Amino acid sequence: MFSNYLIGLREGLEASLVVCILIAYLVKTGRRDALRPIWIGIGIAITIALGVGCILEFGSQELTFQAQEALGGSLSILAVGLVTWMVFWMRRTARHLKSELHGKLDAALAMGTGALVATAFLAVGREGLETALFVWASVHAAGDGTPRPLIGVALGLATAVLLGWLFYRGALRINLAKFFTWTGGMLVVVAAGVLAYGSHDLQEADWVPGLSNLAFDISGTIPPDSWYGTLLKGVFNFQPDPTVVQVTVWLLYLVPTLVLFFVPAGFTSRKAKQQAASTPVGEKA
Repeated sequence: MFSNYLIGLREGLEASLVVCILIAYLVKTGRRDALRPIWIGIGIAITIALGVGCILEFGSQELTFQAQEALGGSLSILAVGLVTWMVFWMRRTARHLKSELHGKLDAALAMGTGALVATAFLAVGREGLETALFVWASVHAAGDGTPRPLIGVALGLATAVLLGWLFYRGALRINLAKFFTWTGGMLVVVAAGVLAYGSHDLQEADWVPGLSNLAFDISGTIPPDSWYGTLLKGVFNFQPDPTVVQVTVWLLYLVPTLVLFFVPAGFTSRKAKQQAASTPVGEKA
């Protein structure tokens, strides 16, 4: 439930901040007449995201078991890819997100109503589609048959809306760069669990071999139906009897991704500049 709350909070807060920045800019510049197209674009984006979620949930129920597992595994991998790109993108752009959106909004205002609708739709729609896909993959991975994952997502989205409103009212001040860095790091851990579970789905669909080749089995120590087993499953998608493929995929994704994610911004470019400065003139690096 916590992992799904984190997904809803992280993705929802990004969308809330985008909406707040767009609306605040229009209000401050005296362009309240442009608010209606913005809300129309936001409404369309939310509707499409909900529609995609419903299609994924109800459409997959008509498939055979192997087809369901193949679909679930494939979409889990796609969701992890999108979320990984998103957390790195937000880490890089969080500091100047406001000025970037203002520039796009100025261009849309000059072009007319349709451009305003499109700007709001694209700004919010990306977050909505990522949320729908990753939530579906995470809920599918949880697979406990309870509404707790969806409750977690709903609570996360509700918290994000509240925080967005407080930002808009000026009642809340936090360091967004640090917030998105640490929540992004936690989301990478969640994504690693989803990726491992997606790999297991592909094994059950006979797309990837090694389903019976277990890396270890500690079901006796951490029973899946115990409260702590359920907690580990809900937060990290932990499985007490993973296959070798699952453990390998989990490690190959988690370790390098976390290392790259927490490398200080600009560290690589500074290092390259220092190397260039220390290289004698006329000598190749």
